[in-house]
Amino acid sequence: MTRQAALQEAARCYDSGEFIQQLSRQVAWRTASEAEDSAGVLAGFLEQEIRPALDALGFACRLVPNPVAGCGPYLLAERIEDAAGPTVLMYGHGDVIQGQDAAWQAGLSPWVLQVVGDRIYGRGTADNKGQLAVNLQALRAAIGARGGRLGFNLRFIVETAEERGSPGLNDFCRDHADALKADLFIASDGPRLNARTPTLFLGSRGIQNFELALDLRQGAHHSGNWGGLLRNPGTVLAAAIGRLVDGQGVIRTPLLRPDGIPESVRESVARLVVGGSPGDPDIDEAWGEPGLSPAERVFAWNTLEVLALECGNVKKPIGAIPPTARAVLQLRYVVGTDLAGIEARLQQYLADEGFPWVRVKATMHMAATRLDPDDPAVALAAASVARSTGRRPAILPNLGGTIPNDAFSEVLGLPTVWVPHSYPACSQHAPNEHLLGSVAREGLQIMAGLFWDLGEADAAVFAARA
Repeated sequence: MTRQAALQEAARCYDSGEFIQQLSRQVAWRTASEAEDSAGVLAGFLEQEIRPALDALGFACRLVPNPVAGCGPYLLAERIEDAAGPTVLMYGHGDVIQGQDAAWQAGLSPWVLQVVGDRIYGRGTADNKGQLAVNLQALRAAIGARGGRLGFNLRFIVETAEERGSPGLNDFCRDHADALKADLFIASDGPRLNARTPTLFLGSRGIQNFELALDLRQGAHHSGNWGGLLRNPGTVLAAAIGRLVDGQGVIRTPLLRPDGIPESVRESVARLVVGGSPGDPDIDEAWGEPGLSPAERVFAWNTLEVLALECGNVKKPIGAIPPTARAVLQLRYVVGTDLAGIEARLQQYLADEGFPWVRVKATMHMAATRLDPDDPAVALAAASVARSTGRRPAILPNLGGTIPNDAFSEVLGLPTVWVPHSYPACSQHAPNEHLLGSVAREGLQIMAGLFWDLGEADAAVFAARA
C-alpha cells in the first residue's frame, strides 16, 4: 500500500457519508460539561462513542476519574507496536459548552447535525467533536493503508472538562506521566488562520484575568450637593485602567508586556495575513502596539482587554455619585512575560501611580506555551501538510487564543504541534456552531498523510526527546 492510498481512503470516508454519520452520533450526545448533571452523559460518551472507535483500531482503553471532584473523566488509550520505538501522544475533548438552543437559526438545533451547503451545523462540530472525528477516521485510513500498522506507537487522552478550563488536567498528566509518556504531541483544536489555509500552531497565548474594584463608601450621594467633594469610583477606575492600557490599546505598564519577539517567531509570522475572510470583522489598523503587523499583534505580543465595566446603572442612571465600581480585565500573553507575583506587583504599581483605592485580584490563569518554530517536528509536519495539500501551511508560533497546552508542553515536556480543522468564523461557543465540510475533508487527508509520514520519520525527529 502507499501514502496516496491512505489519502484516498481518508477522502472516501468523507465522500461516502461515514464521517457525517459518526459525527451525527457524537453531536446528539449532550455533553455540556458546565451542566450540573453532566457526569453520567460525559462518561457515557467516552464509553459508548469514543472507546468503541479506538477499540476497533487496536487500542487498549480505560476510563480514569478526574482528580477534581465533580469534573468529567478521562479516556486513556494506547496502541503499542514496538516498545522500543517512538511514541506519539494525541489529545481531544468530548465536552461542549451549553447548547443555547433558543438562539440558533430557525430550523437548526445544537443537538441535531444538519448539513447546509458546505456547513455542518451542531454543537461540537468545530469544538471539538468534529476535529476529534477527523483524526480518528484519518488514523483508520493510515492504519489500513499500511496493512494494519502505523510504524510508531500511539497514546491518546480524551478529556471531558475542557470547556470548564480543564480543571485537573495538569495534575492528571503529572500523576499519569508513565501512561502518557511519548516523544511528540499532536492534536487538533482551535481554528486555522483562515478557511483556505492549512495551519499548524505550536502552543497558545496564556490568560491572566484581573478584577479591579473600588468600594469608597456606603450608598450613593446627590451629584449636585456632593459633586466635586466626593471621589467618583467610576472616574477613578477609568483613570486606573488608563494607566494599564491606553486609549489605543497599547499596554502601558512593563509588568504586562513581553520581553520581545524572538527572531524565529518573527520570521514564522512574517507572511501571515490576519482577517479579510467572509464573516471576519474589519481590523482597526491603528489599534494596539505600534510598529507591529496584525499577525505579530495576535500571535507574538500581549493584549489587555476590558471584558466588563460596571459603575451605577446605565439603563436607569440617577443624579448621584455611585459608591462602587468594578472591572474585569484579561491579559492574553505570550512566552516571555513574567507574571510571578503579579497581583501584588500590580497593586503596588497602581498605588505608585496614584490609585491606592483600587483593589487588584488576579483570578483565572492559564500558562503561555510555544514550541520553537525551528524544531525538527515542525519541519516534518509542515512538509507533510504541504505534500498532502500542495500548499504551504501557515505556521503560528502559538494560537492567539488559549488551550491547555501547558499540560503537555510543560508537565510532560513534549514538543507540541497542533493541526486545526476549523476556521475563525465557525461560531464556536455561539449559536449556529459549524464545521466546514471542505475543511473537514482536507483535514482527513492532511492527518492521514501526517500519520503515514510519522511512520517513516527520521529518527532525528524523535531523538531529542528520548
